This record gives sequence, C-alpha cells and structure tokens, in this order.
Amino acid sequence: MRTILLATATAALLAGCGSGSISTPAGSSSSTSGTTTGTGLASAYKTVVWQDNFANDASGAPNPAYWAALTGNGTEYGNTGWGNNEAEYYLPSNATVSGGDLLLHGHADSTVLTQSCSSSYTNCLFSSARLTSLKTVDLSQPGYLEVDAELPTGTGSWPAIWLLPGQSPGAAFPPTAAALSAQPTWPAGGEIDMAEWMGTYFSGQDAMVQSTLHLPTPGTTSPYKDTYEYQQATLSSPIATSFHRYQLAWTAQQITFAVDDNVVMTCSKATMQCTPTLAGSPSFPATAIWPYGASYTQYYLLLNLAIGGNLGAPGQNNANVPSNYDQTMMVSDVRYMTP
Repeated sequence: MRTILLATATAALLAGCGSGSISTPAGSSSSTSGTTTGTGLASAYKTVVWQDNFANDASGAPNPAYWAALTGNGTEYGNTGWGNNEAEYYLPSNATVSGGDLLLHGHADSTVLTQSCSSSYTNCLFSSARLTSLKTVDLSQPGYLEVDAELPTGTGSWPAIWLLPGQSPGAAFPPTAAALSAQPTWPAGGEIDMAEWMGTYFSGQDAMVQSTLHLPTPGTTSPYKDTYEYQQATLSSPIATSFHRYQLAWTAQQITFAVDDNVVMTCSKATMQCTPTLAGSPSFPATAIWPYGASYTQYYLLLNLAIGGNLGAPGQNNANVPSNYDQTMMVSDVRYMTP
C-alpha cells in the first residue's frame, strides 16, 4: 500500500514541465462524456489492448470481465487498515455503473457508532469501494494507460489511481490462500501511483494531484523496504468537478506521469531519478531496484476511494473525518494501449 509520509504540506506547488499550472485541453470537460479523445502523449499509441468505456456498460455492478470489487478493511489480506490506518470498510455494493460512469461511493453509515474499523463491517463508521482490474498491463513492452476521472476532495478523502505488480486477488471474499500467495510481497515489485489527492495534506487545494513512483530497496529488517520520489501538479480546474485524463506512458527505460497530455514527471531506469521532483521529495538511494518490466512485467490497476488514514484524515486522526462523510469518485473511461 501507499506509505508516503510527507513531512510538511508544501506551500509552493510545481507542475509538470516546471510551469505554474497544467492546462486542460479542448475536449476535456466536467460532463460525464465517456471516452475523451487522446492527443499529444497518447498519439504515439495506436493499438487498444483493453478498454472499459463505462458508457457502454449496463447500469449496476462494474463489468465482471474487467473488474473485481474488494471487500473488507484489509485484515483478510493480511494488512489491517490497508497499512495506512484507513477508516473505511470496502463493499462491492459501493461500486456501481450509472449514467455512463463508474461510481465509487464512500459514505458514513449511520447505524455504526465507532471510529475503530475492525474486520467486521459492523465496527466501521465508513464504507467505500476499491476496484482492481482483472486485466493487466505489460511493463516489459512500451505502453500507455489512461484513466478519465473526477476525484473527490471532501474532508477525509484519499482517492487514488495506482498500480501493483502481479494479478488482482480477485473478488472472492475472503481471498483464498492461493490468491494471496500469488501476490508479490510489497514493495518487491514496486508501486506506481498515477494520481492521488490526500486530504491530510491537500485540504483546500482542490485542483492538485500527486504522482509517485516507489522502488524496492534492500533492507535489514525485511527483504525490501520502499523508497519513492514524487511530484505535484496544480490543474486548471478542480479535480472534483472536472474530468481529467490521468496518464502513464512507459518504455523499458522510463516511466512518464502526465495529466491531460502535460508531463508531470519522468522517471529513468538509467539514472534512477525522477525529474522534475518536488522540493523535499526523497531521492532514490544507490541500492534501489528498478523492478518495472524487469523482475516484474504484469501490473494491475487499482481504483479506490479511501477514507481517513495516515494520508486522508486531517491531522492523521480518523476522528476528524466528518461523521456525515459522503463523497463519490467518478471514472468515465479506462484504456490500455500499445504503439
């Protein structure tokens, strides 16, 4: 799971290519319009490997050929609170397709009165949704991934679009031992955070997103510990009321993060550096390992709306999440392409 701990909230935000903001191109809007035509960064990729345009899906649960909706607070996956002291319990019923969009709905449950979320849903104040893609992307070959989404910025929110190595653990609940054993031990295969908004640090900054690349680093207390570099971008319109195209493009030598065809950060295997990175971002140590497309090739996509936790709750205290929390993350299209 994401374990970025920012020492302080950053006052000066650096956007992609060193500019002050990232502009939204023509054709990107706040309407739920399904597919947005890709230009610029996406133009180098011609072949659609897989895509889910939710405008073509029937209303109801997400397409089971593409998505698994996870259940629980992480305990069943050996990771209580998903490793981040999160306050939500994920329920498949909180993920629906309606009006041509995927909706991940996080809300308070008035029948539950405790802030302590255990393995039983009845002990959790909040429920939300977490989807994993059943289809993967191949980082050993050049590729491009785009997610068109609106990300909520209400107090306590922590929406994220990210990737992990291996295959999705699937929708079976509780997960089988075989499904869990097939998952690479984090962070041996790294983690790619295409975009996230973190309520703990970004309160009042409703047009900002962060992209982060995690690398495994040999450690003394476990086979690997993670290291990471990150960049933030301030967009031209609020992310909760405007659809933006969150993008990832890669080759064997580099990974590029972008929003609306504007590069946020490029990370190089040769130099083991990301540029530009935000002032205060850690640097990869010499012992860091680049797993992408090398020791690990297949990665699956995660779409989730976490509530509270170390990077969602004001003051990192779940008691500060509004007791009437009610927010929705919307996704209109996901597509994976190759040249």
